[in-house]
Amino acid sequence: MPLIALTGGIASGKSTIARRLAELGAVIVDADQIVRDVQAPGSAVLARIEEVFGADVIAADGALDRAALGAKVFADPEQLARLNAIVHPAVRAESQRRFEAAASADPETVVVYDVPLLVEARVDDPWDLIVVAHAPAGERRRRLVELRGMAEQAAQERIDAQVSDERRLAIADEIVDTSGSLEETIRQTDSLWERIRSS
Repeated sequence: MPLIALTGGIASGKSTIARRLAELGAVIVDADQIVRDVQAPGSAVLARIEEVFGADVIAADGALDRAALGAKVFADPEQLARLNAIVHPAVRAESQRRFEAAASADPETVVVYDVPLLVEARVDDPWDLIVVAHAPAGERRRRLVELRGMAEQAAQERIDAQVSDERRLAIADEIVDTSGSLEETIRQTDSLWERIRSS
C-alpha cells in the first residue's frame, strides 16, 4: 500500500489536489478532520486544551472555540508549540489507525495523508512519497483575504505561524505548482497520479 504525504501551506491548493486524488481513487486521510475529531466535546484532548489555555477557548455548546484559541496561539510561537504538544500525539495515533484500516480494506489502495503540518510534526515518518502543493506566500495571502475574508494581518500571521516555503520545498519528492489556474493544478495532479500508479 503506497502511503503518500500531501502537504502545503495554508491556502496553497492542497485540498484541491486531495479532492482530485480522491476522484482518481486514492483514500484520503485528512489530518485537519482528525484534529477536529480528537478535539470533540468530551475528549481528553479538549479537556487538556481547556486546562492549558483557559475556559474562554470553549464555546457555550462545549465545543472548541477555534477563533478564540487561534487568537491565543497563531501570533505566539511558544503557545503554538504548547498546543501542538497536546494535539499532535493524538492525531498521530488516530491517523495511524486510519492508515491501517484502509490497508486492511484494500492492500492495493493508495493512501494519501492530507497534512498541513508535515514538516513540523511528521517529516521523518516512512512515507513512500512526499507531495508539496506550492504557491508563493503573497498569492496565498491574497487567497486568504479575498476568498476566505480574513484581515490582511490575520492572514499574514497564519502564514508566518507555519514553516517557510523553503523548508517545505526541501522535503518534497514531487511539487504541484498551484499558482496558476485550477485546470493547471488538476492537470499536474492527474500526471502525478499516473506516476504513482505506474511505480
